[in-house]
Amino acid sequence: MSGLALLGLSALLGLGAGAPLCLSRQLRMQGDYVLGGLFPLGSAEDVGLSNRTQPNTTVCTRFSSLGLLWALAMKMAVEEINRGSTLLPGLRLGYDIFDTCSEPVVAMKPSLVFMARVGSCDIAAYCNYAQYQPRVLAVIGPHSTELALVTGKLFGFFLTPQVSYGASTDRLSDREAFPSFFRTVPSDRVQATAVAELLHRLRWNWVAAVGSDDEYGRQGLSLFSSLANARGICIAHEGLVPLPGAHGLRLGSVQGLLHQVNQSSVQVVVLFSSAWAARALFSYSIRSRLSPKVWVASEAWLTSDLVTTLPGMAQVGTVLGFLQQGAPMPDFPSYVRTCLALAADPAFCASLDSEQPGLEEQVVGPRCPQCDHISLENVSSGLLHHQTFAAYAAVYSVAQALHNTLLCNASGCPTQAPVRPWQLLESMYNLSFRVRGWPLRFDTSGNVDMSYDLKLWVWQNQTPKLHTVGGFNGRLTLQMSQMRWHTPRNMKPVSQCSRQCKEGQVRRVKGFHSCCYDCVDCKAGSYQRNADDLFCTQCDQDQWSPDRSLHCFPRRPKFLAWGEPAVLLLLALLGLALGLVLVALGLFIWHRDSPLVRASGGPRACFGLACLGLVCLSVLLLPGRPSRASCLAQQPLLHLPLTGCLSTLFLQAAAIFVESELPPSWADRLLGHLRGPQAWLTVLLAILVEAALCTWYLVAFPPEVVTDWGALPTEALVHCRVRSWVSFGLVHAANSVLASLCFLGTFLVHHQPGRYNGARGLTFAILVYFITWVSFVPIFANVHVAYQPAVQMGASLLCALGILATFHLPKCYLLLRQLESNTPEFFLGGDPAGSARGQGSSGGGEVTQQKQVAHDAVTSPQ
Repeated sequence: MSGLALLGLSALLGLGAGAPLCLSRQLRMQGDYVLGGLFPLGSAEDVGLSNRTQPNTTVCTRFSSLGLLWALAMKMAVEEINRGSTLLPGLRLGYDIFDTCSEPVVAMKPSLVFMARVGSCDIAAYCNYAQYQPRVLAVIGPHSTELALVTGKLFGFFLTPQVSYGASTDRLSDREAFPSFFRTVPSDRVQATAVAELLHRLRWNWVAAVGSDDEYGRQGLSLFSSLANARGICIAHEGLVPLPGAHGLRLGSVQGLLHQVNQSSVQVVVLFSSAWAARALFSYSIRSRLSPKVWVASEAWLTSDLVTTLPGMAQVGTVLGFLQQGAPMPDFPSYVRTCLALAADPAFCASLDSEQPGLEEQVVGPRCPQCDHISLENVSSGLLHHQTFAAYAAVYSVAQALHNTLLCNASGCPTQAPVRPWQLLESMYNLSFRVRGWPLRFDTSGNVDMSYDLKLWVWQNQTPKLHTVGGFNGRLTLQMSQMRWHTPRNMKPVSQCSRQCKEGQVRRVKGFHSCCYDCVDCKAGSYQRNADDLFCTQCDQDQWSPDRSLHCFPRRPKFLAWGEPAVLLLLALLGLALGLVLVALGLFIWHRDSPLVRASGGPRACFGLACLGLVCLSVLLLPGRPSRASCLAQQPLLHLPLTGCLSTLFLQAAAIFVESELPPSWADRLLGHLRGPQAWLTVLLAILVEAALCTWYLVAFPPEVVTDWGALPTEALVHCRVRSWVSFGLVHAANSVLASLCFLGTFLVHHQPGRYNGARGLTFAILVYFITWVSFVPIFANVHVAYQPAVQMGASLLCALGILATFHLPKCYLLLRQLESNTPEFFLGGDPAGSARGQGSSGGGEVTQQKQVAHDAVTSPQ
């Protein structure tokens, strides 16, 4: 190490004295297999290539320190492989490095030299190049996309492997157009994907996109535009920056673009540009005092000295971008210092002259004349540049492929036959190799899968330092706490055309950009499926959702459940009615021989009470989940018992009317039919008529169980649907006719003093019936379908209770409390002696003695 230090000291003293180096002569070394190298050692921007009139030699005037460092990385990799025993044991790699000047015109000459036959500078024309052996086995480089698109066609024709360490355009992934192209940097598609993901994560959907007017900028801008559109990111302004030319910079429409960005709400600019175009754009931006923005940089200018050293760059705003990761190379600065020290040693330089005659210099001229007049200070700023590793790894990829082609192992390479480029190319496809412990692999398109670091410019002493604030390896990670923004209080800038909609709101686009919109609430029955939806999605019919919902919920079935408060109340009413019916029926049966019971119809009165009990029990079919059987049975089991009850009341009313209003001769004959066994025929006939109507109703228009999805907001209503309201009305009409006849028969009669007024109870009973069912019609028609069973249940119970309370319960009271009134004279209209005659008339078991007795057996008229 002390000798190396002395060597470095002597080199620095030599440089300080102004002695030229022989660094350019270190760019070539002989070997068993030679690799060509294309590096931007200089620049021809001051030569004026647009004015060329002859295909003469182009001189590169400006030195590029990064290009030299990348070339030294290739040199370092070759020397490491030659010294080691893992790759190509017993073989020696050589290299031939030329300057491209970052110009396709300049890069074509060394490319042709590479493809010349070994030992000459000529390229012959053959029908078949399978046995053709060019000077180099593979090519490392070039760096830029513009050059790779040109050289890739040439090397692709010869099927010579070409491994670029910087060309990233996605076009080079086309295997048909560039069959021999590989690269140790990811495609621009990966970088554009990372940028789009970054904007999406930070909710910047209203951005400007600018690219340099070259293949790199146009392709990158096109990729980003398509990816941004897929992520819902709107490009408010878009433009290209022309490259600096011989006649100076012509920004053209970009000036207007920057002013539009400055005046709009756009706070983020994505700049996919080469370093020269980025420098020109920022120069104009600083001169014009444009407001600070967030600049999302592409890898080409994020670390470029052309941009970072521009005066006033600290005022442009926040700069962040993605930088390719790579294995650390801590020994590279030491290697560069050694190379510079050796280049200053005259003895070492003399040895290079004796070993390398320099045949190609007669054709291409000096390799890098500027490299012989530099110092360590000229290259110190780029010693740790991230793409140094990419150039270094490119050499290892070719060495690994050659190792596999020659079937090498730890003891040597058994295959010593010459390897031609197309044979090496077969081993390059899907090649896996390791570089300083990093596993790398070429995919089918020749790309490597490498991760990115998200870098942020942090200014220190007029120089930006790159701080890692995140990464991208197919998935974006951010360290928001490490972010430093140009805004007051370090607030994250907002770059949106419209505010972010809240949950449950969709965007109603206004104008031409999908990012400019109004927020509209999703109404009940619809929901917001995705955050970027433009329309609310309707729920399925078996689902529901509230306003501004993100999901739909299943509808629960709704019907009149047994546990609902209304049902419990109605069941209590049912218990009361049924209890009273049973009490009345029990009293009537117990006192069946009393004048009161005989005057009320005797057995027919008990039958009417039993029918009222069945009417009450019929309401039990209405609560609970409807079924086909319950739907069919509801109306018949209500109306048939009600008909039986009304028919007994009709016989009572008819008997009162006949006895009170007709002549005695007619009354005698009719009363025998109304009170004797023949009266049961009337009851049977009424029930048969009602049964016929119910049968027609069930057969012609059977009610059905339906599920109504739209009747209730959150539930599915399950109910019995009436298919024909006409038939439903006719079923009610038969009972209404009976009730009307009862009412007419009792309302018109005259009451006889001193006798029980039975017509009054019948009148009120029928009035209750009419009031109940007339009220039922509008209520049932207007109430919600969900509550119709409860309405029908209440109407049935009120009707039964009304008849019971107005007709039967007063008689029960007389049976219990006024036994002295329970006499034949009061109820049957005769003396005690004639009570037997009245009883026979009522029961039909004895012979009538007198006409008057039969007449007085009717309950007293009004």
